[in-house]
Amino acid sequence: MSTSQTCTVAEYLALRLEQLGITHLFGVPGDHLGPFLSTLHEKTRVRWVGTPTEGGAGQAADAYARVTSADAEIALGEQGIGAVAVTYSVGAFNLLNAIGGAFAEYVPLIAINAAPSYEQWLNQQAIGLLTSHMSQRPESNLEVYRQVTVDAQAISNPGLAPTQIDSAITACLSHRRPVYLEVMDDVWEARCPAPQGRLTRRERPVTAKNQRMLDRAVTACVELIRHYRNPILWAGEEIDRFRLSDEFEKLVRETRIPFCTTIGAKSVVSEYTPGFSGVYNGKASNPQVAEVFNNAGCRIGLGTWATSKNLGGVQSIGDDWAVAAQEGVHVGASYFPDVQLARFLPALRERLVAEFGDRAFAADYFARAHEDGLDVSDSTAAYLASQTGGPYPEHVTYDSFFRHVNAFLEAQTSEPPGERSNPFTVVCDAAFALIGSMNLRMAERASYVAQNSWLSIGYSVGAATGVALGRSHAGKRPMVFVGDGSFQETCQEMSTHVRHGLRPVVFVLDNEAFYGIEQMLVHPCYYQDGTPSSNGADFYNELHPWRYEKLADVFGSSKHPMNGFAVRKHDELSALLERIAEPSDAVNQGPVIVRVQLDRHDYPEALKYKIAENCPPPVGAPSEGNVG
Repeated sequence: MSTSQTCTVAEYLALRLEQLGITHLFGVPGDHLGPFLSTLHEKTRVRWVGTPTEGGAGQAADAYARVTSADAEIALGEQGIGAVAVTYSVGAFNLLNAIGGAFAEYVPLIAINAAPSYEQWLNQQAIGLLTSHMSQRPESNLEVYRQVTVDAQAISNPGLAPTQIDSAITACLSHRRPVYLEVMDDVWEARCPAPQGRLTRRERPVTAKNQRMLDRAVTACVELIRHYRNPILWAGEEIDRFRLSDEFEKLVRETRIPFCTTIGAKSVVSEYTPGFSGVYNGKASNPQVAEVFNNAGCRIGLGTWATSKNLGGVQSIGDDWAVAAQEGVHVGASYFPDVQLARFLPALRERLVAEFGDRAFAADYFARAHEDGLDVSDSTAAYLASQTGGPYPEHVTYDSFFRHVNAFLEAQTSEPPGERSNPFTVVCDAAFALIGSMNLRMAERASYVAQNSWLSIGYSVGAATGVALGRSHAGKRPMVFVGDGSFQETCQEMSTHVRHGLRPVVFVLDNEAFYGIEQMLVHPCYYQDGTPSSNGADFYNELHPWRYEKLADVFGSSKHPMNGFAVRKHDELSALLERIAEPSDAVNQGPVIVRVQLDRHDYPEALKYKIAENCPPPVGAPSEGNVG
């Protein structure tokens, strides 16, 4: 913190970033950004991480914010926050996709865009002179970013800069969503008042009306449970985003209500917590989890975002549902607005314990569903065990691969007093990788990162940079699962991993150079047994085949090692995982890229429903696809 009464605008913003506990700023440099980066380096401990692409920088900042938000060591106890910096137009428009994803998924980011000088804009207005990266619309960048941020500021007057910077950062902390700061080149070195105090979140005051609405929502939820009995909880993304894991875990432990999570809330608490019953993702769930979830008496969603991906397009959740999310509570057909999840969780827990008793809802819903004649395991423990380990087929399939990885992660999990720990943080991309990985059993909180709503393909590769740097103090290593099409979008971000000595393990799921999820969504019958592969056009889902493991030779060197492998069989995968598990093995000196070779017609079991719903069984053949 500066003790001077004034500082430059560059110093002001740099010091504010440092105050927030930000340790790394991601981005791609440009001439307008240079003065700020020099100041950041000289005046703060925030380190610059240059990336090959602006999109990759935004993905790294997004993941950095997610993992630091979840960690206990957050500076000053604030919400974790990320930051990214680019140059005007050409950089900012490349970054836009990542900021859009952060906005949709409630990730707090500060997007810094270095703009042409005030003088250059006056020249453009007066005589139409365009200089680097300018367009004929001076507010083009600002207007675009207003669509995907909660505050967007163009800073042209150094006297107003402190107010604009502080208001934007406060909005970022309070709304837990991105903000945008566009700073003109000649403003960086201009002087302004020095920072005063620290910036904090601003909570909305609770009124008597809010309290009455909260009481009504809790009462309605308790009555729903009393009427339908046998509740199951469905933990969602807002438990993670609003840092409510402790409250959710208290609710589970004191009531013993069994629970599932969405994919976006995987590892919001340890998935070894008693009552954990898997990931419910609507029709695209493991079939056993879907049976158990739907067989419960009623469902209580807490912070869950209902999307077409996890509810299969269902618009009404039904009379036997309650969902607390998006600043309101639905109980059947009733809606209670302006009820904050942070207040609803403890109030619901206290009422349930008071009215039903401590641990009153303890039950094994898998055992109950099995007794009811449903095709599920005879206990929750048996179901969870079935998702781990062999026997494996000779060749790797989507499902057998993730069972194998699950066994590996379980073997790597230690049990210190009070909490399990694992050296890996899973980072998963969209599509088949996301569906396949949802059944991995995560031992620690916040050990699974995925962009499950925005679903920008390639997110995981850039995100691994932010996870590795955000978790470097804990020695955590990213384990990335990404499809081949997704990887081709952002593969160059692995050069950042090499350059900075990061050590992710990146599994590229190569199903013979094919956009598998797109084919499944448009022409699911393509995957049906006994059906010619021409059933449904596939030409537009073709990819150029790469030997992904050879990228280790492109990005790595003797000074900065990187290793590449290809596996097709489970014995090959076993041998590689043994090496990855051994810290002294030379393979672990840098990033590892693994091409997992899969059959083009393979797909995760959770997507069988697409074929069952859309494809009549061919004559003499079963109605469902062949999966491992």
